[in-house]
Amino acid sequence: MRILVVDDDPEILSLLRRGLAYEGYTVETAADGESALVKAREQEPDLVILDIMLPGIDGIEVSRRLRAASNVPILLLTAKGTVADKVTGLESGADDYLVKPFAFDELLARVKALLRRREPREGEVLRFADLTLNTGTHEVRRGNELIPLTAQEFSLLELFIRNPRQVLTRERIYERVWGYDFAGESNVIEVYIRYLRTKLEAGDRPRLIHTVRGVGYALKEPVDDN
Repeated sequence: MRILVVDDDPEILSLLRRGLAYEGYTVETAADGESALVKAREQEPDLVILDIMLPGIDGIEVSRRLRAASNVPILLLTAKGTVADKVTGLESGADDYLVKPFAFDELLARVKALLRRREPREGEVLRFADLTLNTGTHEVRRGNELIPLTAQEFSLLELFIRNPRQVLTRERIYERVWGYDFAGESNVIEVYIRYLRTKLEAGDRPRLIHTVRGVGYALKEPVDDN
């Protein structure tokens, strides 16, 4: 697995290069956004670890451009830990974020979780209403329309389609999709639910993911208004 690490702090670059290489990953580094985009175009990495505060093109813009070109998993590093800052990062197309200073073991756990979702698996086709999800190819369709999803969006939708009509609590979603505690910052789930709804409901398609107030969310058949 090839990981691109982007940070203008040489100490962090050195730490992550050595630590990830020790874990068996091939590590490329870049100290600014422009160099990162060039390296990603030359050879798409399996995962990008991306600092937000970069000279020139900042990490948020790099994330947007990477996401526009591919579904490579993106882990943001940020010195700002407010919910608004994290939501901004996720809305740029990133799959996860980590606040500095961080423990290398926690970063490694998140890297492994993101890469696991990228590993090819034997295909299984799951269906609900007009929604089809292929776990092998990571293709999602509503009817005949292909819907591109990021790795995290796909994992969240897979959880719903494997548990149709069941109300999934925020705690269960955190545990099954992210695999660690978000310290009660439920905004992360709202952000990804909004992403999925925007993509799944394009073209005035009826809603499938419904909010159960005070409890969580459920995948349900479209409501017939007639």
